[in-house]
Amino acid sequence: MNFATIDGETFREFASKSKYKSFMQTPEIAKLREQSGWTVYYFAVTEESQPNAAIREVAKSAARTSSGAKPQSEKDSIIAAAMLVAKPSFLGKSVFHCPGGPLLDYENKTLLHFFVKNLKSFIKSHNGYVLHIDPYYEINRYDRNGEPLSNYKSHQEATHYLESLGFSELKDASQPKYLFVMELDGRTPDQILSDFKRNTRNHVKKAEKKGVKVRELKREELGTLKRITESTSKRRNFTDRSLSYYEQMYDLFAPRHEVKFLVAEADGIPLSAAMFMLYGDEVVYLFSGSDEKYMKEYNAQYAIQWHMIKYAAEHGYKIYNFYGIHGLPDKSDPDYGIYDFKKGFGADYGRIVELIGTFELPANKPFFYLHQLLSKLKHH
Repeated sequence: MNFATIDGETFREFASKSKYKSFMQTPEIAKLREQSGWTVYYFAVTEESQPNAAIREVAKSAARTSSGAKPQSEKDSIIAAAMLVAKPSFLGKSVFHCPGGPLLDYENKTLLHFFVKNLKSFIKSHNGYVLHIDPYYEINRYDRNGEPLSNYKSHQEATHYLESLGFSELKDASQPKYLFVMELDGRTPDQILSDFKRNTRNHVKKAEKKGVKVRELKREELGTLKRITESTSKRRNFTDRSLSYYEQMYDLFAPRHEVKFLVAEADGIPLSAAMFMLYGDEVVYLFSGSDEKYMKEYNAQYAIQWHMIKYAAEHGYKIYNFYGIHGLPDKSDPDYGIYDFKKGFGADYGRIVELIGTFELPANKPFFYLHQLLSKLKHH
């Protein structure tokens, strides 16, 4: 195996075909991070077909062309890849982050060990002291009620492999560890609607009777989304994104038809708004908010979900991803209602996915432990 730097378009082609793909591991997210001062790197592990120097030279040549195309033999030889971003954060040393990746089989111990060893060496030689990863890698599946699926083989062993390489899991992470997803399974919108829980189906129909209409927001209208999500974040005590974030995501992903911003309205009044990512074979419900004054009267939040579910079904997507929930179902959890809302749409086709989680790896241990010590002292 060889460890190599590659260009963004070569990475894109590999990532788009990877079973572990995520919109977080795309050149568009790399550009988003660059706009915030991060430095971007793309890496790959390849078969023995070409030496490192040759691969790097091809990558440089490709970067100088308009297409970024590379020889088919090399594209085929890539067996793992990652987009990393880095930014100085502590005494001039950098944090390296791999959002939604790396893209590889975490139960292939030989490949994992080789990739991690080389990433760690690169990070240390480029003034980094720690690596954070949050792979889009499933380790367990549960039914809609949180019971383990008997026909699913757990991939929990992957967690132990990461820990054996020096990684430790971060419990306080920005990315969700548990997702609620719905299999569309080639069903028609009418079939999907009939599978909703009765209450959910009634809410959808009530929104229609109330005249709620859903449409896409233009870039210049994203302030509508921001106003609604900001008020919702204050009410529900979560951190909202900035208007510039929504605008940047629009600029980066809308030309590729990989993002949609929707608003639900009645009589010209914005009632609810949401952001969705469309990547690979899934639609991801990422952010939303609703005007509290109108929630019970119009059920606009249900109208937006139904609109996007229909779109996903009609355009051949396999998975509708409601995104994060706070662990397995627990009625004592203050956020149980979020899970219950999502479960209402999933019904018999809904399931809970447990991802491997967010991990960190010290690349420069003296600096890493010094940073930990100073952080603890700061918070005491």
